[in-house]
Amino acid sequence: MTRAPRLLVIDDDPEIRSALARGLGLHGYAVEAEARADTALPRLLSGNYDAAVIDVMLGEDSGIELVRRARQHGASLPVVMLSALSDVDHRAEGLEAGADDYVIKPFAFDELVARLKVQQRRAAALRPAPAQLSSTDQTLATQTRSVQLTDREFALLALLAEHAGTVLPRQQILETLWGLEPASDNVVDVYIGYLRRKLRPACDFGFEIVTERHRGFCLKGTAPRR
Repeated sequence: MTRAPRLLVIDDDPEIRSALARGLGLHGYAVEAEARADTALPRLLSGNYDAAVIDVMLGEDSGIELVRRARQHGASLPVVMLSALSDVDHRAEGLEAGADDYVIKPFAFDELVARLKVQQRRAAALRPAPAQLSSTDQTLATQTRSVQLTDREFALLALLAEHAGTVLPRQQILETLWGLEPASDNVVDVYIGYLRRKLRPACDFGFEIVTERHRGFCLKGTAPRR
């Protein structure tokens, strides 16, 4: 059975958000909704969605700035922006920030869906398939490379992938993967180093593990799937 494309709708108006979710759901999308820019950003970076629909105005936040930040952090999913502002300057600003298309309100759902499908086809033609994490043989594989991981390396990468785009503190990783086992303070850094060496160059796998100083670690790019 073909998987329904996963779509993230970001709009601060609950009625519009609900209407978009219902309408796009009827057109075959598995829709999840978000109201705020700060909580939407890590979801845009997670690699879990096939496309996003983002309103230009998100309360006190800017949908355009959200798109700009997502692109700066490596988000590559297709983005269609919605706005009641139809002047050329606003459309240009959204497109320059990294949106793939810009739809003016009011609009017909058939038009929005058609534009989404166009951008999804373009994105699929440009990007390689996500790397695959296999628990069967503890490997990370793409169409051209395969890397064998230890149990701990596999668990660490799976945890980072599950929270892609979000910084995980060292202590959280330590408690999740080592629990009550005796472990030195730098054991997380050691295993991050093991993973980075095995996954060089990172561009082969579509993501990288980034150190956020004094905060922890974050997987950025297209998260591997299981």
